[in-house]
Formats: sequence, structure tokens, C-alpha cells
Amino acid sequence: MPRHALVSMTLAMGLVSLAAASLADDVKPNAPKTPETAFSGKLRPDILGMSTESNAESARAVFDSLFKGRTDTKTDIQQQKFGNGGAGYVAALNFNLPAGPKQNGEMLSASFSSPASANRAYFLARNLTFAQDQQPSKADMIKEIMGKYGVPTIVGDQHLYYIYRKGSIMSVGAKYKEATALEAIDKPLDPRAAVKLNGDTVRGSCVAVVKRAQTKAKDPSAMLAEARGANCDGVLSVQLVPGTPADRVGIAQFTLLDVKQLVSAAAIDSAALTSGQGESAMPKGSAPKL
Repeated sequence: MPRHALVSMTLAMGLVSLAAASLADDVKPNAPKTPETAFSGKLRPDILGMSTESNAESARAVFDSLFKGRTDTKTDIQQQKFGNGGAGYVAALNFNLPAGPKQNGEMLSASFSSPASANRAYFLARNLTFAQDQQPSKADMIKEIMGKYGVPTIVGDQHLYYIYRKGSIMSVGAKYKEATALEAIDKPLDPRAAVKLNGDTVRGSCVAVVKRAQTKAKDPSAMLAEARGANCDGVLSVQLVPGTPADRVGIAQFTLLDVKQLVSAAAIDSAALTSGQGESAMPKGSAPKL
């Protein structure tokens, strides 16, 4: 091959490479970034198969499957826009099947980060209200819960709490078995265990954080301050409200909060908004002089 042809080919390939690199640079900032999470590997708790790895689309599939064919289900799908005129996305899902005299009631809720942070679920909740003749025993419920999620961090005040920090479930020295968890669940939380749980830090109690998360708006801005101050990376809370008789369960409430992911997603979203990813590509020309 003539030398001038070889040089021309090399220059052309170089220009193609530069163009590809330039295109990659243009695309890369707009690609979603996966936020950090409190959970990994086998220690990835889920509610009906939904974890904090789930996005709005995959969670919606679970919701639709569970309530398929039910005409009495109330559905609330909350959508938002990311930034000023940015893309729309599903920010929350709420499905509610009312309880009846012979029918268990069920409510599922999930809250998601923006598209910039991969639209991940940072909050998941399931609330079961059992019909009078279908209330399970506390012993059976605790057996199922510990069989699925393992040994809890602390038990009491009608709750089993799983507190996650640095990739593992925290321990405060109480080696709960099913029988001891059953004995402790309706008693107040052990204050000595609570002190051990919080250690010598002045950061917020994760028990308090998840309790408040259940009652307040699930918007990230409303939860972010407490999440940043929480003394954990994530929490799984299971509440068993006594039924009739008291050794039965009337209501079971499961709550999963990924504190670390909420904080990480907020940082990603803030950076994306600062770079203008949340704004629509509008013309920037000015009016001509008339």
C-alpha cells in the first residue's frame, strides 16, 4: 500500500476514534448512576421479591401480579418530572386492597429515586390486615420472619428490627431464637440493648428513623435530613399487632428502608440537576431585533 494512503487511513481512524470518544463523553453524563446500597449478597432483604435493587417498572410488575383480577383494589401511581421540564418518572406506587369480614386486607407501597439514580426503590412497605377467622399465631409469624430474614438485632414494642451497618446485621448481644423473640415481642425494647445499638455516637436512632418514615411523606427531601443523621445504613422493621385472642396477629406491617441508598441517590440527583440533565433540551436563541 502506498505510504500516503496508509497515512490517510491512520488519520481517518484517528478522527473516528476522537468522534466516538467525544460522543461517549456526551452520552456518559446522561446515563443513570446506580446509588450505593445498605444491602448486598445474601443480606439483601426483600418484600414479596422486591428489594432496594428493584426499580419502578419491576416493582409495578409485582404489584400488578399480586392484585391481578381484583376489582376492589385502589391504585395510586404518583409521577413526577425530574428537574425543570425533565423526563417524567414513577416516584411512588400505592396499592390497597381493603379488609373485609372474610377477606384479608393488603397494602403495598414503594418509593423510588429519580431516573438519574436508576429509579431505585429506597422505601418498601407491606401491610397485612387479617380477617378475624384468618389470624395467624404470633409463634408461626415469628418462625416465618426469622426463617426468611434471620436473627433480628432487637425485639420488643411489637417489633422485630433488623439494623444493617457496614454490610451486616448488627448485634447488640441478644442471640434471639424463635422462643425468646416470642417472649420479648410485646415487652418494651430493652434500654440497655438500645444504648449498645447506638453506641457512643450522637447520631439518630434507626428505630426512630424507620418509625417516622412510616408516617411521613416519602418524598426524598422530607426524609433526607434524618437519613443523613441515622446511625445505620438500612433497616427492616416487622411489626406484629396483637389480634383476638392476643396470641394471634391482627396486623403485620413490613417496612424496608435503605438509608444509604436514599442519601446516595440524593447526591446523584443533585449533581445531575446541577449539570442540567433534568432540564429539557430547549432552544437557547434570543428574539431577533425588530
